[in-house]
Amino acid sequence: MNYWPLAGIAIVVIGFALRFNPLLVVVSAALATGVLAGLDLVAVIEALGKAFNDNRYISVTWIILPVIGLLERYGLQQRARSVIEGMRGATMGKLLVAYLAFRQIASALGMKDIGGHPQAVRPLVAPMAEAAAVKTHGDLPDAQRDEVKAMAAATDNIGLFFGEDIFFAIASILLIQGVFEAAGYPLTPLELSVWAIPTAIFAFAIHSWRILAFDRRLGRGQR
Repeated sequence: MNYWPLAGIAIVVIGFALRFNPLLVVVSAALATGVLAGLDLVAVIEALGKAFNDNRYISVTWIILPVIGLLERYGLQQRARSVIEGMRGATMGKLLVAYLAFRQIASALGMKDIGGHPQAVRPLVAPMAEAAAVKTHGDLPDAQRDEVKAMAAATDNIGLFFGEDIFFAIASILLIQGVFEAAGYPLTPLELSVWAIPTAIFAFAIHSWRILAFDRRLGRGQR
Protein backbone atom coordinates (compact mmCIF):
# COMPACT_ATOMS: atom_id res chain seq x y z
CA MET A 1 0.00 0.00 0.00
CA ASN A 2 1.29 3.46 -0.93
CA TYR A 3 1.15 5.80 2.05
CA TRP A 4 2.73 8.79 0.31
CA PRO A 5 -0.65 10.36 -0.67
CA LEU A 6 -1.33 10.77 3.08
CA ALA A 7 1.38 13.44 3.11
CA GLY A 8 -1.38 15.90 2.26
CA ILE A 9 -2.73 15.47 5.80
CA ALA A 10 0.68 16.35 7.23
CA ILE A 11 0.82 19.45 5.04
CA VAL A 12 -2.57 20.59 6.35
CA VAL A 13 -1.60 20.00 9.99
CA ILE A 14 1.78 21.70 9.69
CA GLY A 15 0.43 24.58 7.61
CA PHE A 16 -2.37 25.36 10.05
CA ALA A 17 -0.04 24.95 13.05
CA LEU A 18 2.34 27.50 11.52
CA ARG A 19 -0.62 29.75 10.63
CA PHE A 20 0.10 29.89 6.93
CA ASN A 21 -2.57 31.13 4.52
CA PRO A 22 -5.39 28.52 4.74
CA LEU A 23 -6.13 28.64 1.00
CA LEU A 24 -2.46 28.09 0.17
CA VAL A 25 -2.23 25.21 2.65
CA VAL A 26 -5.31 23.41 1.32
CA VAL A 27 -4.35 23.82 -2.33
CA SER A 28 -0.80 22.65 -1.62
CA ALA A 29 -2.11 19.60 0.22
CA ALA A 30 -4.46 18.76 -2.64
CA LEU A 31 -1.70 19.08 -5.24
CA ALA A 32 0.72 16.99 -3.17
CA THR A 33 -1.87 14.28 -2.59
CA GLY A 34 -2.72 14.05 -6.30
CA VAL A 35 0.88 14.00 -7.51
CA LEU A 36 2.02 11.49 -4.88
CA ALA A 37 -0.91 9.27 -5.83
CA GLY A 38 0.51 9.10 -9.35
CA LEU A 39 -1.79 11.56 -11.07
CA ASP A 40 -0.58 14.05 -13.65
CA LEU A 41 -0.09 17.59 -12.25
CA VAL A 42 -2.24 19.10 -15.00
CA ALA A 43 -5.02 16.60 -14.26
CA VAL A 44 -4.96 17.52 -10.58
CA ILE A 45 -5.16 21.24 -11.38
CA GLU A 46 -8.03 20.55 -13.79
CA ALA A 47 -9.89 18.65 -11.06
CA LEU A 48 -9.44 21.55 -8.63
CA GLY A 49 -10.64 24.03 -11.24
CA LYS A 50 -13.68 21.93 -12.10
CA ALA A 51 -14.61 21.54 -8.42
CA PHE A 52 -14.33 25.29 -7.91
CA ASN A 53 -16.40 26.01 -11.01
CA ASP A 54 -19.09 23.50 -10.02
CA ASN A 55 -19.36 25.07 -6.56
CA ARG A 56 -18.75 28.71 -7.46
CA TYR A 57 -22.04 29.74 -5.87
CA ILE A 58 -20.25 29.35 -2.51
CA SER A 59 -18.23 32.48 -3.33
CA VAL A 60 -21.44 34.52 -3.13
CA THR A 61 -20.91 34.45 0.65
CA TRP A 62 -17.88 36.68 0.26
CA ILE A 63 -20.05 39.22 -1.57
CA ILE A 64 -22.73 39.19 1.13
CA LEU A 65 -20.37 39.72 4.06
CA PRO A 66 -19.03 43.14 2.97
CA VAL A 67 -22.58 44.25 2.16
CA ILE A 68 -23.67 43.38 5.71
CA GLY A 69 -20.59 45.13 7.06
CA LEU A 70 -21.46 48.31 5.15
CA LEU A 71 -25.05 48.18 6.37
CA GLU A 72 -23.86 47.84 9.95
CA ARG A 73 -21.37 50.66 9.42
CA TYR A 74 -24.19 52.97 8.35
CA GLY A 75 -26.51 52.14 11.23
CA LEU A 76 -28.42 48.94 10.46
CA GLN A 77 -28.34 47.77 14.08
CA GLN A 78 -29.36 51.18 15.38
CA ARG A 79 -32.26 51.27 12.94
CA ALA A 80 -33.36 47.80 14.00
CA ARG A 81 -33.34 48.91 17.63
CA SER A 82 -35.33 52.05 16.87
CA VAL A 83 -37.99 50.02 15.02
CA ILE A 84 -38.53 47.81 18.07
CA GLU A 85 -38.52 50.77 20.46
CA GLY A 86 -41.32 52.34 18.43
CA MET A 87 -43.53 49.23 18.47
CA ARG A 88 -46.13 48.98 21.21
CA GLY A 89 -46.27 45.68 23.08
CA ALA A 90 -43.03 44.39 21.60
CA THR A 91 -41.09 42.14 23.98
CA MET A 92 -37.97 40.05 23.57
CA GLY A 93 -39.98 36.87 24.13
CA LYS A 94 -42.56 37.62 21.45
CA LEU A 95 -39.89 38.69 18.99
CA LEU A 96 -37.76 35.56 19.36
CA VAL A 97 -40.75 33.21 19.32
CA ALA A 98 -41.88 34.83 16.07
CA TYR A 99 -38.39 34.47 14.61
CA LEU A 100 -38.25 30.83 15.73
CA ALA A 101 -41.52 30.13 13.90
CA PHE A 102 -40.27 31.93 10.77
CA ARG A 103 -36.94 30.08 10.84
CA GLN A 104 -38.57 26.67 11.24
CA ILE A 105 -41.17 27.22 8.54
CA ALA A 106 -38.66 28.64 6.06
CA SER A 107 -36.25 25.75 6.71
CA ALA A 108 -39.07 23.22 6.34
CA LEU A 109 -39.72 24.65 2.88
CA GLY A 110 -36.06 24.30 1.91
CA MET A 111 -35.16 27.98 2.39
CA LYS A 112 -32.62 27.35 5.12
CA ASP A 113 -30.29 30.17 4.04
CA ILE A 114 -32.81 32.97 4.57
CA GLY A 115 -31.82 33.32 8.22
CA GLY A 116 -28.47 32.68 9.84
CA HIS A 117 -26.03 34.25 12.28
CA PRO A 118 -24.08 36.60 9.97
CA GLN A 119 -26.93 37.70 7.74
CA ALA A 120 -29.82 37.86 10.22
CA VAL A 121 -28.96 37.33 13.89
CA ARG A 122 -26.02 39.72 14.30
CA PRO A 123 -27.31 42.68 12.27
CA LEU A 124 -31.05 42.38 13.00
CA VAL A 125 -32.44 39.79 15.41
CA ALA A 126 -29.96 40.24 18.29
CA PRO A 127 -30.12 44.08 18.32
CA MET A 128 -33.92 43.99 18.12
CA ALA A 129 -34.12 41.42 20.93
CA GLU A 130 -31.77 43.50 23.06
CA ALA A 131 -33.76 46.67 22.43
CA ALA A 132 -37.02 44.90 23.29
CA ALA A 133 -35.53 43.56 26.52
CA VAL A 134 -34.30 47.01 27.56
CA LYS A 135 -37.66 48.54 26.64
CA THR A 136 -39.51 46.05 28.84
CA HIS A 137 -37.12 45.64 31.77
CA GLY A 138 -35.06 48.81 31.73
CA ASP A 139 -31.30 49.04 31.46
CA LEU A 140 -29.62 45.64 31.75
CA PRO A 141 -26.10 44.71 32.88
CA ASP A 142 -23.66 43.57 30.23
CA ALA A 143 -23.94 39.94 31.34
CA GLN A 144 -27.69 39.87 30.70
CA ARG A 145 -27.28 41.69 27.39
CA ASP A 146 -24.89 38.94 26.33
CA GLU A 147 -27.44 36.33 27.40
CA VAL A 148 -30.06 38.00 25.21
CA LYS A 149 -27.70 37.84 22.22
CA ALA A 150 -26.91 34.21 23.01
CA MET A 151 -30.61 33.36 23.16
CA ALA A 152 -31.11 35.00 19.75
CA ALA A 153 -28.31 32.88 18.29
CA ALA A 154 -29.67 29.72 19.95
CA THR A 155 -33.12 30.44 18.54
CA ASP A 156 -31.69 30.54 15.02
CA ASN A 157 -29.85 27.26 15.59
CA ILE A 158 -32.88 25.43 16.93
CA GLY A 159 -35.20 26.76 14.25
CA LEU A 160 -32.85 25.62 11.50
CA PHE A 161 -31.91 22.27 13.05
CA PHE A 162 -35.45 21.04 13.69
CA GLY A 163 -37.00 22.69 10.64
CA GLU A 164 -34.69 21.55 7.86
CA ASP A 165 -35.37 17.83 8.40
CA ILE A 166 -38.99 18.36 7.35
CA PHE A 167 -37.69 19.22 3.87
CA PHE A 168 -37.09 15.77 2.34
CA ALA A 169 -34.58 16.91 -0.31
CA ILE A 170 -31.78 17.79 2.10
CA ALA A 171 -28.49 16.10 2.90
CA SER A 172 -29.36 15.29 6.53
CA ILE A 173 -32.46 13.34 5.49
CA LEU A 174 -30.47 11.41 2.88
CA LEU A 175 -27.84 10.60 5.51
CA ILE A 176 -30.49 9.32 7.93
CA GLN A 177 -32.04 7.27 5.13
CA GLY A 178 -28.67 5.70 4.35
CA VAL A 179 -28.08 4.76 8.00
CA PHE A 180 -31.50 3.17 8.34
CA GLU A 181 -31.15 1.32 5.04
CA ALA A 182 -27.77 -0.08 6.09
CA ALA A 183 -29.41 -1.32 9.31
CA GLY A 184 -32.14 -3.08 7.34
CA TYR A 185 -34.91 -0.50 7.62
CA PRO A 186 -35.66 0.85 4.13
CA LEU A 187 -37.45 4.20 4.40
CA THR A 188 -38.16 6.87 1.84
CA PRO A 189 -37.04 10.48 2.42
CA LEU A 190 -40.71 11.53 2.53
CA GLU A 191 -41.43 9.10 5.37
CA LEU A 192 -38.51 10.47 7.38
CA SER A 193 -39.65 14.04 6.72
CA VAL A 194 -43.17 13.31 7.93
CA TRP A 195 -41.84 11.87 11.19
CA ALA A 196 -39.65 14.94 11.66
CA ILE A 197 -42.78 17.10 12.00
CA PRO A 198 -43.69 16.01 15.58
CA THR A 199 -40.08 16.58 16.67
CA ALA A 200 -40.14 20.08 15.17
CA ILE A 201 -43.42 20.88 16.93
CA PHE A 202 -42.07 19.76 20.31
CA ALA A 203 -38.83 21.68 19.70
CA PHE A 204 -40.83 24.81 18.92
CA ALA A 205 -42.97 24.43 22.03
CA ILE A 206 -40.04 23.71 24.37
CA HIS A 207 -37.79 26.48 23.08
CA SER A 208 -40.67 28.97 23.03
CA TRP A 209 -41.24 28.18 26.70
CA ARG A 210 -37.52 28.68 27.39
CA ILE A 211 -37.57 32.05 25.60
CA LEU A 212 -40.61 33.31 27.48
CA ALA A 213 -39.28 32.04 30.82
CA PHE A 214 -35.97 33.77 30.15
CA ASP A 215 -37.80 36.99 29.27
CA ARG A 216 -39.65 36.86 32.59
CA ARG A 217 -36.39 36.36 34.50
CA LEU A 218 -34.70 39.34 32.88
CA GLY A 219 -34.42 42.41 35.01
CA ARG A 220 -34.72 40.41 38.22
CA GLY A 221 -31.05 39.48 38.37
CA GLN A 222 -31.80 35.74 38.00
CA ARG A 223 -30.04 33.31 35.72
